[in-house]
Amino acid sequence: MSDSMANARPATACGEAPRPPEGARVATREQLAHWTRSLDCIHCGLCLSSCPTYQVTGRENASPRGRIYLMRAVAEGRLEPDASYTQALDECLVCRNCETACPSGVRFGELMEFARDEEKKRVPPRGLAGFVERIAFRHVLPKRRVLGALLGALRLYQRSGVQTLVRKSGLLRRMAPQLAAREALLPAIPSRRERGPLLERYPAHGERRATVGFLTGCVMHPLMPEVHRATIRVLNEQGFDVVVPSSQGCCGALHFHFGHADEGKELARANLRAFLREPLDAIVNNSAGCGAAMKEYPHQLEGEEAQRFATLVRDVSEFLVERGLRPIAPGRKLRVAYDEPCHLIHAQKISAAPKQLLRAIPGVELLPFEGQESCCGAAGIYNLVQPALANAILSPKIAAIAKVQPDVVVTGNPGCLMQLRNGLAAAGLAIPVKHPIELVP
Repeated sequence: MSDSMANARPATACGEAPRPPEGARVATREQLAHWTRSLDCIHCGLCLSSCPTYQVTGRENASPRGRIYLMRAVAEGRLEPDASYTQALDECLVCRNCETACPSGVRFGELMEFARDEEKKRVPPRGLAGFVERIAFRHVLPKRRVLGALLGALRLYQRSGVQTLVRKSGLLRRMAPQLAAREALLPAIPSRRERGPLLERYPAHGERRATVGFLTGCVMHPLMPEVHRATIRVLNEQGFDVVVPSSQGCCGALHFHFGHADEGKELARANLRAFLREPLDAIVNNSAGCGAAMKEYPHQLEGEEAQRFATLVRDVSEFLVERGLRPIAPGRKLRVAYDEPCHLIHAQKISAAPKQLLRAIPGVELLPFEGQESCCGAAGIYNLVQPALANAILSPKIAAIAKVQPDVVVTGNPGCLMQLRNGLAAAGLAIPVKHPIELVP
């Protein structure tokens, strides 16, 4: 089949959805819907300059239009999926920069998540890596006790001096360089007391303006409890009751991104049950990836409850700016570089609100820097599974931050926080990285 034939839309009767060519792999209604959406790509190439993997590799199959072409070829039976096809899918960050650049409105993130899920079902991950992946997605991320036990073991590894010994000896670096690269990304694990559970209710200070639910997520609270406590404090000070349902759990974002959609849907259903038990004015979160996933539950689940849930979801900066900020007490003077998380600016289309929140803090000076809206390479666990590409994507951002020399870097996503901290430390830059909400006095 020629390229022009592959790119052409099949002729259909008026009002009918286009049908795939005869002999296509597409069979189910869901598969047909995704195949149809892939036809929105006109292969104009405007996405190329915004795609981090294309910018690093220069390969067409590492670009959004190249990946869409491959997905469509597999769906139509013109291409047998092989290792190179899997690599093209795996190397995508699903950062969704391309969606902002696309003039045709292609929902690339949705296409990529579906293709990855189909590929995982076709060829389940095998060997040790496959075993670790299954355990992580099925038994660690969704289960607080298991995750807590794992983090407790990692804290013991750090506090006992074993980590220092491992790093100073260089033995791991010589014997298993890829494992050593991943071990270097391990953040400092908070104490068990710091990781302790939150209360179920936190009352507003002063006149109550509304009642909001608060998502704790899976890794955010045990790894960055200070961000959650700062978020609740600010919401209370701004006049909002905060409800923290104990039955909530992981939002499913990582599961959807990395080809475990069935497990992600179960987690989404659990959160619908947890948060829709009582009337809430909003469901607030402080993680760009979690917020994007929850706003897109209707893409994953049918029914009015998913729609109702999604309409309530707000990023904390988005919510505070929408509702109007009470005056914020002056803090110390800070020169702040704000890095825009991909799933906030590109998936949720939120860019102004975090900056408005930061500018509302007396003493804060925002420092624009080159590439602040580009991906940092974290992308959930992308920096763990694709460390070389992740570092290549991060490098120009670290150089741009170094040029403006801020007092602090802020960003609104846990993966980005850890990625930027590691990148700055590796470059010898003693610049702290915080969540924007932590700067509110």
